[in-house]
Amino acid sequence: MTNEPPTPLTRRAPLQRSAFMMRLDDGMLEYFGEIVDAAVTRFGISRAEAVARVNERYGHLEISPYPDLMGHEMPEFWAYGLYYKPDAQGRRPTGDEESDTVIDFAALERWPAPPPDSPAWTYASGDQPPPDPLPRQQT
Repeated sequence: MTNEPPTPLTRRAPLQRSAFMMRLDDGMLEYFGEIVDAAVTRFGISRAEAVARVNERYGHLEISPYPDLMGHEMPEFWAYGLYYKPDAQGRRPTGDEESDTVIDFAALERWPAPPPDSPAWTYASGDQPPPDPLPRQQT
């Protein structure tokens, strides 16, 4: 069984409200920023991609003021759910080292990033969305 060692989170400059598609109070803005930081640190994706993954998953939801129900889990819990699909037994990594010992990270499939033309890509910091994996056919 292959497990990823935990990586210390890297805190980055706070994100602006305009990065997210959902309405967030100050507390939830900070919390979603921590989810983004966890995804960047744990998976090596760009900040723009992490924000796009958050927007794709949660952008249509009404998020309550902090502490929203989401705040009862660590930000890593939500970051892992944005990145990894469940394993064959329906389990997802949680970001908790003890709980995740049963997860074979090498066997996990990853959710794809939102398509480059998705409205979920709201954050620009020099990071660009991934290139289109397939060339578009000319008609």
